[in-house]
Amino acid sequence: MSFLFLLGSSRPGGNTEALARLAAEHLPADVDQTWLQLSELELDPFRDVRHDGDGVYPPAVGDEQVLLDATLAATNLVIASPLYWFSVSTSVKLYLDYWSAWMRVPGVNFRDRMRGKTMWAITAHTAKKQAEVEPLLGTLRLTADYLDMNWGGELLAYGNRPGEAISADGVLERSRQLFAGLELARA
Repeated sequence: MSFLFLLGSSRPGGNTEALARLAAEHLPADVDQTWLQLSELELDPFRDVRHDGDGVYPPAVGDEQVLLDATLAATNLVIASPLYWFSVSTSVKLYLDYWSAWMRVPGVNFRDRMRGKTMWAITAHTAKKQAEVEPLLGTLRLTADYLDMNWGGELLAYGNRPGEAISADGVLERSRQLFAGLELARA
């Protein structure tokens, strides 16, 4: 079992990353963890070439290849994105846009290789109502569903100022519970 934590904040060490690290502390000790800060990867803006020429995307190179390899190697993907304008951050959206290319790169078999993996969401937000977080969660749930992935769940916490999300009421217990089902599944 391997977890890929994709940090989508534009500010390293922020509330969302702190939530993700808190939740990761509760993973079983033998679970492999890989952490990638999406904003530190050099990715070109996504260009949709499905209808240009043969519609085939070129093989991944550089940081795109690093991201693709990490994605395919993981059994669980944890999208750690703050709520930005009622959705995922720009870096997470760019990452998901690249999935469109990877599904069309010959030999990658992205869709087949993603089937059965589990996606999770972790977000710090300043929303006053749960409904304001739903577009972010919907994006991720629908993405997982589209590729026949499992939905693992989410960890949400209010956090505006640094450190505020991990000190929010009930966050420690919710962080313990996020991955709690993994122990049962492995037994």
